[in-house]
Amino acid sequence: MSIVGGLIGVFIELYDNAVYGFVAGTLAVVFFPSDAATTSVLLTFTAFAIPFFFRPVGAAVAGSWGDRIGRRRVLLVLITMMSLSTALVGALPSYATAGVWAPIGLVLLRFVQGFAMGGEPGNGNSFLAEHAGDGRRGRVVSYANAATFIAMLLGTLFAALLTAMLSTGQMEAWGWRLPFLLALPLGVVGLVVRRLSAESPEFAAAEQKGEVTGSPLKEAFASPEIRRAMGLTIVLPLLNSSGYFVLFIYMPSFMKDEMHFSGLEGLLVTAIMLAVGTFAVLYAGRLSDRIGRKKLLSGSAFGMVVIGFPCYWLLTRGSFATAVVGAVLMAVCFAGTNGVMQVTLAELFPTRVRTVAYGVGYNLGTAVFGGAAPLLVSALIAATGSTWIPAIYLVLTSVVAGFTALRIKETAFEPLKR
Repeated sequence: MSIVGGLIGVFIELYDNAVYGFVAGTLAVVFFPSDAATTSVLLTFTAFAIPFFFRPVGAAVAGSWGDRIGRRRVLLVLITMMSLSTALVGALPSYATAGVWAPIGLVLLRFVQGFAMGGEPGNGNSFLAEHAGDGRRGRVVSYANAATFIAMLLGTLFAALLTAMLSTGQMEAWGWRLPFLLALPLGVVGLVVRRLSAESPEFAAAEQKGEVTGSPLKEAFASPEIRRAMGLTIVLPLLNSSGYFVLFIYMPSFMKDEMHFSGLEGLLVTAIMLAVGTFAVLYAGRLSDRIGRKKLLSGSAFGMVVIGFPCYWLLTRGSFATAVVGAVLMAVCFAGTNGVMQVTLAELFPTRVRTVAYGVGYNLGTAVFGGAAPLLVSALIAATGSTWIPAIYLVLTSVVAGFTALRIKETAFEPLKR
């Protein structure tokens, strides 16, 4: 039950976050109407990016709570914040009804989501790793990665269903609200399951031995070894951040607006990527328990350097079939990073500062290289006219992530630090 409790929060967090990207085109019309479609999309992705820069604050605050009072209590607060803020997005008035207050309300709620999303990875994935036990941490934490893919798949299929069944007018009038409102019942289920979960055995043991620190963030920055590990958590997930946002969040809008696929085709390509990726990340996590994290992280990153441009070329041929082939190959390669990243980061830190050090470093990198990715890519395409910008961004971040992975110490075969 404890592992399920950890997973369900990750599922809801990624579902809530992914829905925004899947209906970005409609949100652009509802909240940021403009005579220039490109301007509307850029403003929509600006609203998407801004809260990511609030994530490190959430990681610092909620991570400190997690290291001081326990992971479970904090996870209950985070799932409540995330679910309520997402459901309230679905209840917001449009720009036509409320004027400038509509996008202001959207951005404010995105800030709440950003705080909750910032606190979730450090607490949630540490919670899972600490429950897993030696020799199976990669497999157990990969369940969370698979949960993120399933969450995004649910959001994609929901958006595809709405796109297929509703007219453009219906989608803009009320259809876009439904995926957001679904977050409320999902959140209730998640809250109940998390209440039934037990506290992390690693934290419970540290608390019993009097090893819980009163200032985990201060202690993390005071230690040169932990500061170095936090630096790795910023750079190591570069492919994880860029790949997730380019392949799964930005791709539906890109295929529709730049490649002139139908909205439904763009969502279906994403759905197929997610379905394949779900099984791929589970295999990657299990494999990493046998051969180590380092080989998978570096192999996946350099593999993306090799196949990134050819696969992207397949995406831009205008054929649904070739787009699926290119997308699936990139999703499988990406899984070697995504399926292993979170357990690797959790293993870098001792229990007393794990949630705050892991969370702050990871969210700093995610804010810069992930949350800003759709905005940056959209702006560069508009400025240069080149549709190859997403591929260039993906390959460049993969190069940095690959060389960083070669520098980490292998942690798969050692007990968690205490």
